[in-house]
Amino acid sequence: MPRLALSRRPALTALAATATLTLAACGGPSAGAGTTTSAADAESCPGEVLDVVVSVSQWGSIVEQLGGDCTNVTTVLASSAVDPHDYEPTTADIAAFTDAELVVLNGADYDHWAADAVATLDPAPTVVDAAEVVGIEEEHAEEEEHAEEEPSKGEEHAEEEHGHGGVNPHLWYSPEYVQAVAAAVTEQLGELSPDAADHFAEQAQAWESDLQPYLDELAALQSSAAGRSYAATESVFQYTAEAIGLTDATPEGYRDAASNETDPAPGDVAAFEAALADGSVDVLVYNSQTEGSLPEQLRAAAETAGVPVVEVTESAPDGESSFVSWQLDQLQQLSNALGGGQ
Repeated sequence: MPRLALSRRPALTALAATATLTLAACGGPSAGAGTTTSAADAESCPGEVLDVVVSVSQWGSIVEQLGGDCTNVTTVLASSAVDPHDYEPTTADIAAFTDAELVVLNGADYDHWAADAVATLDPAPTVVDAAEVVGIEEEHAEEEEHAEEEPSKGEEHAEEEHGHGGVNPHLWYSPEYVQAVAAAVTEQLGELSPDAADHFAEQAQAWESDLQPYLDELAALQSSAAGRSYAATESVFQYTAEAIGLTDATPEGYRDAASNETDPAPGDVAAFEAALADGSVDVLVYNSQTEGSLPEQLRAAAETAGVPVVEVTESAPDGESSFVSWQLDQLQQLSNALGGGQ
């Protein structure tokens, strides 16, 4: 049975009372998804070759490696020049899901267009929904239930955890979540092509080995991150920051506005700039896939105050096929920034 569990749409695109924040990738109807397909090597596959469709590129390279010789993997939204939230799939995009035996979604309403396409299929493919695998939506439901029982305290806690109380959909930035989703994909591949189960297990082992430098870098950062803080123009990097122990010093009003797609109050922007100026923030995390005067204004304020700026991206830059190398580049930037700030 397919597993599809979607909630409210998370916010990543608009922030503007004094300025506008939009994903540079935010493409209109003319923007291409850059769909890619990796072909199986049927002669080397010990079992049935599977057709796998992945909604977004953040998971595409991971699934390709896990599938190895026994999967044809199509990544529908493979271009970093397109905003997944507002993407309107073409007829060809929808058709890509038609013959899929396995579909991998991010979930948490990040790629709702893909979930909508899959929901219409009969017979339905097997679906690995990352948000469902890691249980993040169940956690959020429990928090909301707790907030209803204790309105003041509970609502305040939810605000602190998720900004506006919603689910942060950038699951690929959590090392724990990435490993859990990879394990779920491997399990489903083995069930769909039992004769290739050993091949998939070998691919998973190889992928885990390749992942180790990323995990090692995260572990190394924990010591330099202890007692240090960051502020962010968006919530993209939140899970990684939590994994290494950085404290989020982003002013709450700004963070809530960013998460809720509302305009930050002028006071929230002023509070952000003040935090950068008074030493409350050790590092500014800047999503370089955004454009607009407000993120640029905050970056300029950080540079004026001597606060190191670490650039991150929501999706891997075009031409970057390795999840690990993409993440390592960013972590090494952060390591340099924290080392230089001590």
